[in-house]
Amino acid sequence: MRLRLPEERPTEPPTGYKIAHPVLSHDGTRAGFTGVSLGGALPYGVVADASCVYGLRHQAPHRRCDCGFHCVHDRSTAESLLCTAEHRAAVLLEVSVIGRYLRFERGFRYARQRIRVATVGPCTCGTVASALADAGWGRPGWRALAPSCAGCLRGRTSVSLASFARLAGEGLRVVAGSGAAGCGVAVADVVADGLGVPELAAEAALLQARLDWFQSQLARLGERGKGGEG
Repeated sequence: MRLRLPEERPTEPPTGYKIAHPVLSHDGTRAGFTGVSLGGALPYGVVADASCVYGLRHQAPHRRCDCGFHCVHDRSTAESLLCTAEHRAAVLLEVSVIGRYLRFERGFRYARQRIRVATVGPCTCGTVASALADAGWGRPGWRALAPSCAGCLRGRTSVSLASFARLAGEGLRVVAGSGAAGCGVAVADVVADGLGVPELAAEAALLQARLDWFQSQLARLGERGKGGEG
């Protein structure tokens, strides 16, 4: 006799939490995310469908495979994953679980998702992040990003939180967190369809940081010129 799992028919999509690395396309026109474990080589957008990473032709999620998107039920469980060294630069995602899913004790494995909120942790210096900057690694066609404050950009390729939200589209909200990585305390709420005073202030801080960096480089070149060096 074959046992069947109980079926659920929720009136609204269940909510789950996961972590991922934000990514920016090589031409700077698209933004998305890439996972931290299984399927991490395949960046996805705000609204995305899962497929079997092993190339099998069954629909994800399959009972006898571990394919599909993964998330946990509890926000604090997802936040605790940000404490590991390899995940410190990841962001916390709040997702809507859409379509077919398998429920487990700690989370879901499911076919389709919509990312509603992305919470960005602090810069490595401990300051609240105002941008996402080049993390020094990536995937083919995609540049991985990490939280950064205006003072730590140092000329790296970067986008403000507002710009990332606009590039990702689909109504994504990007929230800057404060304190230790993964604390999830919201201090700025950036909505893709509009800019307020906090967002404009963050944009201005980014421009000022880049201007300061260029001025420091020009000053160094000027000092070399006065000394007669090449």
